[in-house]
Amino acid sequence: MKIISPKRIDAPVLTLLVSAFLLAVYNLRFWQTFVDATGGLSFGNIPLHLGTFLLLVLVYNGFLTLVNFRFVIKPVLITLLLVTSTTSYFMSQYGIQIDKSMVQNLLETNVYEARELLNWKLVLTVLVLGIGPSLAIAYAKLNYPSVRRGFALKAGTLAASVVVVAILLLVFFKSLAPAVREHRELRYLLTPTNYIQAVHGYLKQAWSRPLVVAPLGTDAIKGKQWAGQPRRTVTVIVVGETARAQNFSLNGYGPNTNPLLSKQEDLINFTSVESCGTATAVSVPCVFSALGREHYSDTKARSQQGLLDVIAHAGFGVLWRDNNSGCKGVCDRVQYEDMSLPVRGDPLCVGDECYDERLLNQLPAMISKATKDLVIVLHQKGSHGPAYWKRYPAGFRHFGPECQTNELDKCSRESIVAAYDNSILYTDYFLNKTIDLLKRSGEEDQVDTSMLYFSDHGESLGEQNMYLHGAPYIISPSEQRHVPFMLWLSKGFRSRFAIDYKCLAARSGQVFSHDNVFHSVLGMLNINTAVYNPALDLFHACTYGR
Repeated sequence: MKIISPKRIDAPVLTLLVSAFLLAVYNLRFWQTFVDATGGLSFGNIPLHLGTFLLLVLVYNGFLTLVNFRFVIKPVLITLLLVTSTTSYFMSQYGIQIDKSMVQNLLETNVYEARELLNWKLVLTVLVLGIGPSLAIAYAKLNYPSVRRGFALKAGTLAASVVVVAILLLVFFKSLAPAVREHRELRYLLTPTNYIQAVHGYLKQAWSRPLVVAPLGTDAIKGKQWAGQPRRTVTVIVVGETARAQNFSLNGYGPNTNPLLSKQEDLINFTSVESCGTATAVSVPCVFSALGREHYSDTKARSQQGLLDVIAHAGFGVLWRDNNSGCKGVCDRVQYEDMSLPVRGDPLCVGDECYDERLLNQLPAMISKATKDLVIVLHQKGSHGPAYWKRYPAGFRHFGPECQTNELDKCSRESIVAAYDNSILYTDYFLNKTIDLLKRSGEEDQVDTSMLYFSDHGESLGEQNMYLHGAPYIISPSEQRHVPFMLWLSKGFRSRFAIDYKCLAARSGQVFSHDNVFHSVLGMLNINTAVYNPALDLFHACTYGR
């Protein structure tokens, strides 16, 4: 095997060079983590680190050898370089790891959110590390062996690679096994294998989605607490976005991010609640399903109806209002309103997006005109990053200086946190305004009202050099899983459904999760159905006379 001339190169040599290039240039985060996991940089560890590099190069080259055919290998290599350069940028810039849920979150996000991730640094990275090498491969003149010699060469390459890899594994097994076992994040950092496995998992999941959705809770009826009640009820469920519990002053955070909610009477704040996932595409369908986190999968959730369907079966009017990227299939069979589309002249819309207050537009009139008991879901844009400063009006720039770019590496961590805290301050205002609206509707329209708020997942703001969210759940930090959870019930609502508010307040420090939402909503609304599990209903221990 030899290079014929400076202008020509043997195809097997090219795959070997590209394998080494992929591992050396695009995997800086992987190698940093791997070196730390194996005892750091030292003279004694050099054989282990070089041996692992050679092992991975041989594995990559082995797979590329299988597709090393004329008219095939160049498109494959160019695609790998372009996609891997982009993936490498986001992993390095935001400290993210790639798994199936991350791919799902990316593919199901909207154009406006995706555009916030674009910047000149990304363009430059792809230009230098993606397009540049791709052009070199596109114009390279390759020597391909004859068909017979080619198969023999491929077989020999694969056999030799297997032997060397086996030897390296035997030599370094005692060092590699503990590192891989104790640092599961390594598999999500090694690119391009991470996104190839993730895309495969996502496509397999998408192709297995059922054509028919099984009914759930069709036996749902209103319980005995509804008997003889002339007043209608209105329950608002606010689904927050990217709000982490640590930055709520109600949970002990230093800066006062909840100046209004802290003064709101009858508000109960639950302090220890875990999310079902670390990304919207997982958490939202999970929290509205009856599956629970341990049994949740996208396929299972989409194969059966969810909480909103059960509520509708019981005779409620159900509405989903969205200022985000959709309901992820949760609201497919109920009324849906997209409030995220900007309207010219609307003071609550700036540029390509609208503030969360727009979710409350015309809500009092809707409540007044309704003839049914209502459950209304408001899906916030909340604190979605990295453009935190876009999530709130100028009047909420209380903490500062604030980061005003999506290139977080150009901002200090303090300015990133300041912008994020301002978004929480605006959520405080939005929730307070929602409660006040329900109070007025209760008085003017003679309805019993309630509000439940929880975030879909949290956010990393630089802890452990991680930003944003979407980390694989098994290795995700608490910042991405610990979410706020609040409850407000009017006095009429409490009396109507025999809810002991002091009992609920006493439970505010107990550990709960998104698993409790499905059954707690059914419990608070006194909906009887076979799918209801009282053990997961946080109201069940705090009701009387049911």
